[in-house]
Amino acid sequence: MTSRPIYLDHQATTPLDPRALEEMMPFLTTAYGNPNSAHPYGREAAKAVGDARRRVAHLIGAKNPVQVVFTSGATEANHLAIVGGALAKRAHGGHIVTTAIEHKAVLAAVQRLVDHHGYTATSVAVDAHGRVHPGDIAAALTPNTVLVSVMHANNEIGTLQRIAVISQLTTHRGILLHTDAAQSAGYGLFDADELGVDLASLSAHKLYGPMGVGALYVRGGTLLVAQQTGGGQECGLRAGTLNVPAIVGFGAAAHLITSDTSPALTQIRALRDRLQDQLLDAIPGATVNGHPTRRLPGILSLTLPDAEAADVLEHLPDIAAATGSACNTGTSAPSHVLTAIGLTRPQARRTLRLGIGRTTTATEVERAVALIAQAAARHRPARSSAV
Repeated sequence: MTSRPIYLDHQATTPLDPRALEEMMPFLTTAYGNPNSAHPYGREAAKAVGDARRRVAHLIGAKNPVQVVFTSGATEANHLAIVGGALAKRAHGGHIVTTAIEHKAVLAAVQRLVDHHGYTATSVAVDAHGRVHPGDIAAALTPNTVLVSVMHANNEIGTLQRIAVISQLTTHRGILLHTDAAQSAGYGLFDADELGVDLASLSAHKLYGPMGVGALYVRGGTLLVAQQTGGGQECGLRAGTLNVPAIVGFGAAAHLITSDTSPALTQIRALRDRLQDQLLDAIPGATVNGHPTRRLPGILSLTLPDAEAADVLEHLPDIAAATGSACNTGTSAPSHVLTAIGLTRPQARRTLRLGIGRTTTATEVERAVALIAQAAARHRPARSSAV
C-alpha cells in the first residue's frame, strides 16, 4: 500500500479531528431534525447547535454565545462583516481602511463596496515582516471612515498584527473594527474581548473541524445589514437552515482547543523551528518570511535562493505543501502578500509555504527536510560557463 504524502499544508486546511467527527455522526444519521422544528427531533438539533455556539464563544472569548453567528465559512463571514457592517454605517460615511496583505476574501468584499456602493478604500502598507504599523492605520482614518479590517494573523507568512492597539484607534471614533481570525483561532490565540474587535471571522476547517462551516463574532450592539435573506435564522443575520452536523463538529473542535486535550503550541512551534533551522542549513541562501517572533507557531514561509517553488513541489509527490503564489483565472501570479513585504516577483515564485499541525511528527519533519533540500538542489537553474 502506497503511503500518504507528508502533510505540510495546515494553513489551507486541517484534518478533521476524529473526536469532532464522532460528535457529528449522530446528526448525520439518526438525529436529523431541523433545529427550527418544534418537535423532539428539532429540539435535539437546536440544543446541539446551542451547545456548539457556547463552545465557539468560549474559544474566542465572546461574553455571550448569541454573539456567534454561524456561516458557511470565513469567506461568508468576511463578506457579512465588511459589506454588512459598512452598509449599516452608511449614514456616517463611506470610507474603508484595510491592509495590503489581507486575505482575498476581505479584499473582494471591500472591492464590492467600491464597485457597487460608491465607497472609497485605503490599503495600508506593511513592513518587511508583514506588520502594519498602527500609526499608519491612524493616518489613513478620516471623518468619513466607517470600518477598518486588519487580519489577526496572515495565512501565508503567519505574522500577527497589533489588533488591540488598532482597536484603541477605532473605538472612540465609532469606527467598526473587523479582523479575519481564521488562522489564529485554531491556536487558541484569539480573544475578541481582549483585542477589542467588533467583528471577527472564523473557519472550522482551519481548527480541525469540518469544511463548510464558519462563524462571525458580532460584538453586542453592532449593527449589520444581512447579506443572505429569507428566514429569520441567526438573529436575522444569516438566513437558511443551519448545517447542524458541521456546526456540532465546529463546536467539538473548539472545545478540544480550550480543554487542553491537543498537543501544546510549544510542540508545534518546536517542530516548525526544527523544520526551519534544518532547511536553512540544507539550502544555503534560503530565507524566512514573516515576523521572527510575532508569528503563528505552525507556519514557515521559505524563499528558495534559485529554484522555482512550483517546480520543486511538482517533483515532490511525498510532500503536500503550497507555493507562495496563487492561481487566478488560469494565470499564475505572484502572491500579493509576498510582494507587499518587498519580495520581487521572482522571489515570490521561489517561495514555499509549509505548515506544521497537531499530527505532524518529528520523523516527518526530518524526512521533509531531506526531500525538499534534494528537490531544491535538483531544480537550480544551470549556470553558464564563462568562455
